[in-house]
Amino acid sequence: MSDYRIQGETGEWEVVVGLEVHAQVTSNAKLFSGAATAFGAEPNTQVSLVDAAMPGMLPVPNRECIRQAVRTGMAIEAQINKWSRFDRKNYFYADLPQGYQISQLYHPIVGEGAIDISLDEKNPDAAGKRIGVERIHVEQDAGKLMHDQHPTQSYVDLNRSGVALMEIVSKPDLASPAETGAYLRKLRSILRYVGSCDGNMEEGSMRADVNVSVRKPGDELGTRTETKNVNSVRFVMAVVEQEAKRQVEVLEAGGKIQQETRLYDPDRNETRSMRSKEDAHDYRYFPDPDLLPLVLDDAFLAECRASLPELPDAKRARYEALGIAPYQATVLTAEVEAARWFDALLDAGVKPAAAANWTTSELFGALNRTGKDIENSPVSPAQAAELLGLIADGTLSGSLAKQVFEVMLETGDGAAKVVEDRGLKQTSDTGAIEAVIADVMAANADKVADYRGGKDKLFGFFVGQTMKAMGGKANPAVVNEVLKGMLGESVAS
Repeated sequence: MSDYRIQGETGEWEVVVGLEVHAQVTSNAKLFSGAATAFGAEPNTQVSLVDAAMPGMLPVPNRECIRQAVRTGMAIEAQINKWSRFDRKNYFYADLPQGYQISQLYHPIVGEGAIDISLDEKNPDAAGKRIGVERIHVEQDAGKLMHDQHPTQSYVDLNRSGVALMEIVSKPDLASPAETGAYLRKLRSILRYVGSCDGNMEEGSMRADVNVSVRKPGDELGTRTETKNVNSVRFVMAVVEQEAKRQVEVLEAGGKIQQETRLYDPDRNETRSMRSKEDAHDYRYFPDPDLLPLVLDDAFLAECRASLPELPDAKRARYEALGIAPYQATVLTAEVEAARWFDALLDAGVKPAAAANWTTSELFGALNRTGKDIENSPVSPAQAAELLGLIADGTLSGSLAKQVFEVMLETGDGAAKVVEDRGLKQTSDTGAIEAVIADVMAANADKVADYRGGKDKLFGFFVGQTMKAMGGKANPAVVNEVLKGMLGESVAS
């Protein structure tokens, strides 16, 4: 799919990328305690005795966290492992009170799956690629060190300690910044449709570790580096580009790539070394003695599958089957809130093609202009359906509908009320239109003669003058019909 290459002094280099995405599970509490997980709380106000690793405290798995991980696996058609196990990953750091993280290394809850991506938004079916997902496992997050609160000391906030994460590990199937960005956007969209993660990268509830290596085309995989905790799609794409270029420069200068953990500096658009990369044996993994293995029964799995919503690809296919253009269907299904809004508009009885045209142009344009998202749209699907109904029945012309829509955005009033209050109804009264056209023809007798002499392009002039004289309220179809008759009358005589 990708022909992305880095041009080095010794020729072309391929880029190989794999992502480890940490997605915070949407749930009522942390993975092994009942503490809250709301973003933005005061430091250390959402910490249970379990999260703080007080002596004698034992973890109890949160059923909802397990359920959300299983639903996510099902959404990417992955293998669901009925038997899985928690391990202890041992390391010592100030924001990890237990001295270990409870994770799943050897027996994850979700096995192999796949995510389909496209790089051509205008034609989503033209250029596709299937990216393998190696596994999804659940684990607990660590706390957070704060270095800017005191001149000589670091503070620890344990609010995130014990928060449930899904680690979604891709296979090394990504071969360019564009593919990596498309994969991350698609994964985020699926998580938000499923409801298992809010996908808010700015708040840290979804972040990516970016594994990058380079090789000459056809060679074995090169040594990879891992750039940790990248929190935007744009930054992830920048990491792939910059880290790959750095590795090519090192190799072409005769150096070796060190397997290491790196950090991304967005201000300088560069990665820098943080520490040498640990291997699994460095963490001394072993089964957590406080937790029994997870055993999922068929009834639980059936309930998880039944709870899944219509997912982005299925929804896009349904929209296209309704006659909506592929590009519009892609735009409408990219974000779950937009898709829900649009479904409500269709449920109100609006014809699909007209609904898609208006939503992607008028509504999205207005929301972008005003800096609002669709969840805060001043116009509801029911109000939009009323407006589009007035266009369909001839009450409003296209230009009048734009005026009505602007008033709706400002006031929140319905379309019919705006039309009534502002007198914006379109007129199809042929008598009134004929009178205006007669005045326009009388005021432009020379152009009438030119038109009748063969200058057909002047017809648009007469349409424009008539619409202007009637304040844009004349039915354009009726104006066209009457004009053709009146402009041609004297030709026959």
